Amino acid sequence: MIYSWIERPMKEEKGRSQRGILTESLGLRTREVISIAGAGGKTTLMFRLAGELFLSGQRVITTTTTRILEPTPGESPSLFVHRDGEKIKEFLKHHIDQSRHITVAGERLGEGKLKGIASDLVVELWNSSLSDYIIIEADGAAGRPVKAPREQEPVIPYNTTVVIAVLGIDGVGMALTEENVFQPELISRLTGIPLGGSISVEAMAVLMTHPEGIFKGSPASSRVVAFLNKVDIPDGLAKAEAVARKIIEGRLPRIERVVLGQLKGDPPVSRVIFPAQ
Repeated sequence: MIYSWIERPMKEEKGRSQRGILTESLGLRTREVISIAGAGGKTTLMFRLAGELFLSGQRVITTTTTRILEPTPGESPSLFVHRDGEKIKEFLKHHIDQSRHITVAGERLGEGKLKGIASDLVVELWNSSLSDYIIIEADGAAGRPVKAPREQEPVIPYNTTVVIAVLGIDGVGMALTEENVFQPELISRLTGIPLGGSISVEAMAVLMTHPEGIFKGSPASSRVVAFLNKVDIPDGLAKAEAVARKIIEGRLPRIERVVLGQLKGDPPVSRVIFPAQ
């Protein structure tokens, strides 16, 4: 049986600002706690989405529950680093309304890296109503376009309302090696592709739909969205559509949409694909 989909191309409309495209494509609501997992564009998505929400007048906190590189001023206009969660809450209380986008972290680790905050602090920040959106990078991928999560990852706070799983479509056709992907042995076990073999369209879909894949640990109450990035590479859109079809055929009912985009390009989204009802 073939499971059908509904495709909605995204394009710039005359008189419409592009700053709302990600918000619309991801199906975001008025207030959200958003956890981003996977590989191939998580950090770019977090800060680009935060910038879009900032421009629409929202108050946004960006952070991580693992580690991230320290953001540039262009990614985040304000950064506060402190080991004491109460100090973080106090800083946000006095500055979020003016700054509207603040990145918070627990400590500097050297080499430009930041240690994140605990999931419990994310919950406390949300319950304090200090922001309209909290966006969390929930795992690491060492810059690879494809990954399978480590045993303790992703670290997704239980109050997350939307989980976004990202994969770089440039992973299709890559050799399954340590140089190319994160956790190649686990990817091999989940997908059946031998180490050194070529990553297939089917394998990419498995990483999105397998219980031990990128959505692992998503709260039962959260909505889940798949994001296939880098469709602007040669044949990227065709590859992404093929992966999206396999994701939908996988019948993971919680995946409400598959977004195809190029987060470093404009517009950042090319297609949004929904399972047919």
